[in-house]
Amino acid sequence: MSVESLLSDIRDIGRDRTRGGYSRPVYSTAELELREWFIAAATSRGLAVETDRNGVIWAWWDVPGGDRTGAIVTGSHLDSVPGGGEYDGPLGVASALAAIDTLRATGTVPPRAIAVAVFPEEEGSGFGVACLGSRLLTGAITPDRARNLRDDSGATFAERSAAAGVDPRHIGTDRDALARIGTFIELHVEQGRGLIDLRQPIAIGSSILGHGRWRISISGQGNHAGTTHMVDRRDPMIPAAKLVLAIQEIAAGTHDARATVGRIEPVPGGTNVIASRVDVWVDVRHPDDEVTTDLVARIRRRAGALAEASRCDAVMVEESFSPTARFDPDLAAHLATVLPDAPVLDTGAGHDAGVLAGHVPTAMLFVRNPTGISHSPEELVETADAEAGALALATALTNVDVAHTISVDVTERR
Repeated sequence: MSVESLLSDIRDIGRDRTRGGYSRPVYSTAELELREWFIAAATSRGLAVETDRNGVIWAWWDVPGGDRTGAIVTGSHLDSVPGGGEYDGPLGVASALAAIDTLRATGTVPPRAIAVAVFPEEEGSGFGVACLGSRLLTGAITPDRARNLRDDSGATFAERSAAAGVDPRHIGTDRDALARIGTFIELHVEQGRGLIDLRQPIAIGSSILGHGRWRISISGQGNHAGTTHMVDRRDPMIPAAKLVLAIQEIAAGTHDARATVGRIEPVPGGTNVIASRVDVWVDVRHPDDEVTTDLVARIRRRAGALAEASRCDAVMVEESFSPTARFDPDLAAHLATVLPDAPVLDTGAGHDAGVLAGHVPTAMLFVRNPTGISHSPEELVETADAEAGALALATALTNVDVAHTISVDVTERR
């Protein structure tokens, strides 16, 4: 089955009529429906499906004898940012299923077990920590911290997990699951313009920029908008507004830095109320982790100074941080030999592959996005490129073991 056909099955799930695009936070009705779609699609292909204690869904194409040691694993995620695009996550999942269809159609018997993994809460849009499923799997976050994370409604991750059928008492590092992964290859829509400029449909990933999220809480004095004179105010919105501009200035003055304020929440949030607190979330990224640390320190100092000037207080708390992840160079070099037309690119976007890279040999494939826009309804993948990506993934999956190379001709079928 083609990638386009698979994606068409889920095109109406989680559409956001207000923002445009899709809103599919983890364990929401939309994301749960997508998980059921994947389980049904995998089961219909005769794959053995199981959900682990961290909510990761595994669909296994087993080899004779059922040995899953050193499995070749691919996959991605199904959750989205608010108002996100159609392809961020689901493209990798659909391409994995299509790649298996292609290999079976050619009579390929994999040298090792192949699994498709679907990770929960990759975007962090539900509970504020990106790649939460893979972080739990690898031990990059403690179970207690994960269980106590809260979404916008105030519900904890433990509560949402339990409602979705995942027992929160058992989440955490899963060494057995990690030990089964011999190689992990994630296919993802490119979230930038690299392939547009190079006029190529597929790229091999080299690294992911270090990145993190911080929440800055600026506290003042809540009061009445009509009765409080300007001179008497301790309005936290003023330093918050100035801080947004300051963050842009700090990042713009540092080569290759990216810093974004994508979310601001005043408390209590009334039109005729001076806020008592304003929470500002900032995303900071740079290829050099020391530079990222310095950027965050400068933002912290500026936030404190701006708050003090308005007789307010500022506290900055790290919600998540992922150091720069470099994919396995030997694996990337080998993929370059079987996908010779694919350029090698880094990315500023985080992925579960980046979390797994510190534990197992990991690689990524990127599929061209002709708009160059992601995390937006304008995100796009053309049908021909999607099919080329699935064929490239099929080639990658069967060429991980040099001693067992079975080539799928991507060029002819593009």
